[in-house]
Amino acid sequence: MPAALYLVATPIGNLEDITLRALRVLREADLIACEDTRQTGKLLAHFGIVDKHMVSYHGHNEAARTRELVAKLESGVTIALVSDAGTPLVSDPGYRLVTAAIAAGIPVVPIPGASAVLGALAAAGLPTEAFRFCGFLPPKQGQRKKALEALRGEDCTLIFYEAPHRILDTLADLAGVYGDRPVVVARELTKLHEEFLRGTAEEVRIQLAGRPSVKGEITLIVGKGRTTALPANSVEDAVRELEQKGVPRMDAIKQVARERGLSKREVYKQLTQ
Repeated sequence: MPAALYLVATPIGNLEDITLRALRVLREADLIACEDTRQTGKLLAHFGIVDKHMVSYHGHNEAARTRELVAKLESGVTIALVSDAGTPLVSDPGYRLVTAAIAAGIPVVPIPGASAVLGALAAAGLPTEAFRFCGFLPPKQGQRKKALEALRGEDCTLIFYEAPHRILDTLADLAGVYGDRPVVVARELTKLHEEFLRGTAEEVRIQLAGRPSVKGEITLIVGKGRTTALPANSVEDAVRELEQKGVPRMDAIKQVARERGLSKREVYKQLTQ
């Protein structure tokens, strides 16, 4: 096998989701750089790949380890880079190593395979002609809502990863910022308890909130925003018209925010300017 850095995609759950090429590269590589050697060791053992030299490569040691691995690559050692699940570099370590290898003139070879992003997008039932993968949202609410608001103008499907202990808060923020855009929560892809929850952010949040707990890996897909023109009347006029029809002020603010793809805070701010 030609000397190079091979980026090997591994299963995201179901161990059958690995390519014959990936198995061959893992067998033939001189060294396997792993996010977690214990996790990769289980995968290798399952497929009868034994006595492989593995080293850890993760967020805490990648600076020092990159220099070490590039030196090995320059000496002719063939290295396979894997993450715990899915494709390396996609919300996982590896970018530093890839850029260093390219700078050193070392070939970088992708070995495609399982991807939670593409798997979730394909089965979500939302537009696929244009999409943007945004990784993990910030864990703090203020920063998370700011990030969502910055993405609101994107005319494409948005894809995020989210932790199960934050998904309810994130869905609440989505409802506030994006209103009734279609949302899909893809949970435990390729695993025994795989499921897709579809609806608005608030509808999906209610489904999950009714459970004792939410567990598993989550991919969150948000549909495109409205492409129709906004109403000609101002936010202030729209709220006033609803109030004149007997709609309570807070309900009127919520309705106008939803209709115009704004957050309630933005509508309230315009009313007080």
